[in-house]
Amino acid sequence: MEESYQIIDQYLMIRLPEEIDHKSCREISRKADHLMLDNQVKHVVFDFSDTKFMDSSGVGVLAGRYRKISCFGGKVYVIHADSRMKRILRMSGLTNLIEFME
Repeated sequence: MEESYQIIDQYLMIRLPEEIDHKSCREISRKADHLMLDNQVKHVVFDFSDTKFMDSSGVGVLAGRYRKISCFGGKVYVIHADSRMKRILRMSGLTNLIEFME
């Protein structure tokens, strides 16, 4: 499944693809940044419902969106992350920057 983007109130919801790798990350970052600027988004929510694999470039996508949105007082949230994805996020140190929503 391809990633999808939706703006609800001041939240940019990004449903991530099955594999988050170097190839997909460039497009995810580009689209997310464009939507964040054009729509005055306050928070970003990454939905891991479909995600089975993520490499270090995926960690970079989340960290990069955090850097951009936190300048405006916004937050980055993660939803529907399985135990493997949560472990990757914890090991990368991202849990200091993001919040898990259930």
